[in-house]
Amino acid sequence: MRTLHIYRLLLLLLLSLPASAVCQDVAPRAVDDGQWWGLFADPTLDSLLVIARAGNNDVAVAALRIDQATQAIRQASAAYYPDITASASWQRARRDGTTGGMYSLGVQASWEIDVFGRNYSRVKESRYRRDVSRADYDAAMVSLCASVATAYFDLRTAQAQMAVAAAHAEAQDTIVSKAVARYEAGLASRLDVTQARTVLYSTRASVPALHTRIQADVQSLALLCGVEAAVIAPMLQARDGVQPEYRRIVASELPADMLRGRPDVVAAEASVNAAAAALGVARKDYLPTLSITGSIGTEGVKPGDLFGRGSGTWSVAPTLSWTVFNGMARRAAVVSARDAMEEQIASYRQTVLNAGSEAANALTAYNDALRSIDLYKSVVEQSHESLLLSVDLYTQGLSPFSNVVDAQMNYLTYTNSLVDARGNALAALANLYRALGGAF
Repeated sequence: MRTLHIYRLLLLLLLSLPASAVCQDVAPRAVDDGQWWGLFADPTLDSLLVIARAGNNDVAVAALRIDQATQAIRQASAAYYPDITASASWQRARRDGTTGGMYSLGVQASWEIDVFGRNYSRVKESRYRRDVSRADYDAAMVSLCASVATAYFDLRTAQAQMAVAAAHAEAQDTIVSKAVARYEAGLASRLDVTQARTVLYSTRASVPALHTRIQADVQSLALLCGVEAAVIAPMLQARDGVQPEYRRIVASELPADMLRGRPDVVAAEASVNAAAAALGVARKDYLPTLSITGSIGTEGVKPGDLFGRGSGTWSVAPTLSWTVFNGMARRAAVVSARDAMEEQIASYRQTVLNAGSEAANALTAYNDALRSIDLYKSVVEQSHESLLLSVDLYTQGLSPFSNVVDAQMNYLTYTNSLVDARGNALAALANLYRALGGAF
């Protein structure tokens, strides 16, 4: 409950931020570098994460988008510098009844002086767009790590249930032998034998579905790692039903800025900043522009005259231009840019709400999974004792075999439920990592 109060306070803090407070420089933080996953002390999981980080195609696409955004900044920054062109020409013309040619060489330059900061706003918008790309990359990395861990945990859970099925089938086969022996001795009916075999065969029948689930998890992990399944299959062999350690120390009090550091929240905040910069560009279109054009060169009737005395030419032309009327297009552009910024602010607030909800749900799921594990441990212990007692009473002829059947089925069901609860706790940890944006 204390953690939920912290989330509510954090949400109130973020939702109360005005647009001016939101529109600050964003510095996306680096996501967890894998140290948190190292707490599981699982070399196989560590290896999968290394392979996935290097080979996942979605992460590679996100990295390329950062580079594209960086090039967009350079393109926008080019407006700070003059455009310089060089030319060489020959012209033949007839003037006053005389036909002649003219050679010329020259360099021309044009430069728009950023008096009112129009170009600066465009560069700032491009930088915020790059912040969005960086945050998207972080989000892709967090999602990748959480997805790899989730698939891996599910694989180990299915393998643990496979081990449970094998162990119970072995024990059930022993009980079948006892039922057959009592039947052959005339101490029980054939019904006991068929019931015992029914339990055994139903347990064995669960194996193919578990095998399908395991193979699907292997394929999912291969897809996330960007490799063929045969590459990672050897490292994913069953390990006698051992699941990764599910108990982790989860802080009950989280830093107030933790959710704001989630990549999707960072991206939403950067999008607000970019929209604010775009609004600034639209408003500056009302202002005049100052540009300077100039050229320097040489002209001559013959090529040899190009560098002779008096052949040089030059010009300088400062120009102040101001659009007085353009059919209300500028006003429409400003209104559209302002609406876009308000849209991004609303999106930012909704993203923060989603972040708080996801984090609270993930934390609740993990704590509830731990409670379920503790309860199922007691249930499994009692169901195992019930099975032993029912078998003992049956072999003494003091109870019907139906009690053994019920005890067997209950013991198998509750054992699988305990394995599922451990898997749920592991999945909740992966979801909590995702919900906190890689910070833990």
